Amino acid sequence: MKIFNEEQRFNQTWLIILILIGTLIPLGIMAKEYTTNPSSFSTSDIIVFTSVILVSASIIFIFKLDTRIDDDGIHYKFFPFHWSFKVIRWNEIEKVYVRTYSAISEYGGWGLRGSSLWKSSKGKAINVSGDIGIQLELINGRKLLIGTQKRTEAISVLKTYKEKLK
Repeated sequence: MKIFNEEQRFNQTWLIILILIGTLIPLGIMAKEYTTNPSSFSTSDIIVFTSVILVSASIIFIFKLDTRIDDDGIHYKFFPFHWSFKVIRWNEIEKVYVRTYSAISEYGGWGLRGSSLWKSSKGKAINVSGDIGIQLELINGRKLLIGTQKRTEAISVLKTYKEKLK
């Protein structure tokens, strides 16, 4: 039995730089205001303001996409939206393959994507970065794309389970 496991997080350099800029600018403005007029903020104001900014900036780093492909099917969990794995069993899948996609033009970006407002014919996507995904076309007509950074391993393990498809 062949098993595929992958864990992905939002850790792109451009995203970290953007978050740092978005964090440092308000902190800099607050520091400048405080040095100009120390009575403009109390110590508790500074602590609360700084805490809110830092927590808000770091929240994206708790997001995690876990994917597992095994004998039972394809499992995925996008924490914190999914607390446990969602399983798509092999007998629910009509077609599965690895493909290149455009996160922005096909799904409107990265994360948990897809709705009636954005190209619903493409189905849903769960992705963290990149442009490679495991495309599932289900028997019920729905589509799901799960992003991957492990193209070769995903292709290899999917070949192993091809005979399990309905």
